[in-house]
Amino acid sequence: MTIDYHAILPVLILSSTIVIVLVTDLFLPPRHKSASMWVALVGVLATLVAVLSLIGKGDRPDSFGGSYQVDAFTIVFQTFFMSAAAVVLLISYRYFREGGFYQGEYYFLLLTSFLGCLLMPASRDLLMLFLSLELVSAPGFLMAAFRKSDVKGNEGGLKFFLIGVLSTAVMLYGMSLIYGLTGHLQLAAVSDGLQQLSGAKETLANAAILFVVVGFAFKVSAVPFQFWAPDTYEGSPVPVAAFLGVASAAAGFAGLLQLMFVAFVHEYTFWVPLFVALSLVTMTLGNLVALQQRQVVRLLAYSGIAQTGYILLPFALVSADPSINHSAFQAAVTYILIYGIMNLGAFAVTTAISGQRPLLRIEDFAGLAKTAPLLATAMTVFMVSLAGVPPTGGFWAKLLIFQAGIQRGGVGVLLAVAMVINSVISVGYYFLIPRAMIFEDAEDQRPFRSPILVTAVVAVAMTALLIIFVVPNAIYRLGEVTSLGFGG
Repeated sequence: MTIDYHAILPVLILSSTIVIVLVTDLFLPPRHKSASMWVALVGVLATLVAVLSLIGKGDRPDSFGGSYQVDAFTIVFQTFFMSAAAVVLLISYRYFREGGFYQGEYYFLLLTSFLGCLLMPASRDLLMLFLSLELVSAPGFLMAAFRKSDVKGNEGGLKFFLIGVLSTAVMLYGMSLIYGLTGHLQLAAVSDGLQQLSGAKETLANAAILFVVVGFAFKVSAVPFQFWAPDTYEGSPVPVAAFLGVASAAAGFAGLLQLMFVAFVHEYTFWVPLFVALSLVTMTLGNLVALQQRQVVRLLAYSGIAQTGYILLPFALVSADPSINHSAFQAAVTYILIYGIMNLGAFAVTTAISGQRPLLRIEDFAGLAKTAPLLATAMTVFMVSLAGVPPTGGFWAKLLIFQAGIQRGGVGVLLAVAMVINSVISVGYYFLIPRAMIFEDAEDQRPFRSPILVTAVVAVAMTALLIIFVVPNAIYRLGEVTSLGFGG
């Protein structure tokens, strides 16, 4: 077994940062515990530089016997995760510094989860995928219940833990059956092994695939496995909700993309109908329930469930045609990247508001256009982008999935139409917040003071979405190059 130390350099740097943050916190006086964030941020930026240093160096498939591989898919997602880590750290700084939290422990747990995110896109066997996903999830159980004196926080954290443990057991059982049937852990070898099965073994393999899909459906909060998400998001600190809604969900999709487009791709006739149902029900239920929400974090939680339905749609388009699979894969990757930007931006604005209006109801955003014009403008852009309305990057994200559905034909056309209808429905709740900010008056007319770090994050995210609308080919290209070698 060979070890390519350049390939695993990002993992080494982030792992070292986790240890440094934990040790540093032991020696910091109580008044300066917030310095842990800056230590964590330096480590994350160094990790990002290490990831970018891998660009143009070619694929690196040999580390740890092929279990850890670096290619375009790995680099794109690792860059995304480290960028998300920097954003979550920045919006966490003021929130946790002023809330009396154990800051060193929080940053330790957060970086540990992001280490799992970093490993996920490079994991090319079942064992590594499982370990990576659990490394993402396990610290999340604690972070979700970080407000220990809050009943909602404890309830949300407990639900997240119980459902997470259940989904882990189901997924691990499915993976163990696949290993028993094929004798392989690496995804490419699993794919070859599954093609050789027939009769009862093929039926058992399909059942194992179903268990794995169910396990991941819990992780990405797809209906009917979504019931933990709204309570967990609402009870969590807002930056933790941002992490769960963006990075944790994206890590689940990064693993699911590798499984369905590489390991299980030849069994598509069995699992594509599952994803047709998951996508359609998830996007529809998420949007319909979101229409009834008046608490912004819960609204964003149900919005995330609906967005999960859109991201699952490309999985339902897989066929025997490699070109269609490539278009579907590109659409899924592109949507995940753009969704991450607009959702992180929305949570950043929500974090800024939470300092003065902790209930975070829609009416708490009233009059923001007068008291904090930058935040109001940015939040409007994020909501418009989530709805898929131009001139924002969210429009191109939905258009790419729509095109992939039309290219697939048949059920793909029906799903594309369903996505358009659901996007129209979503306007009904996405525009509630801009309406309150622009057309309603706030009780407190004093200028709103937003933390400068959060404001910087909001401005960058808003600018990125507008640039993506003008130059969509840049991010389209990222989705195109991450084919994982499955064809097309």
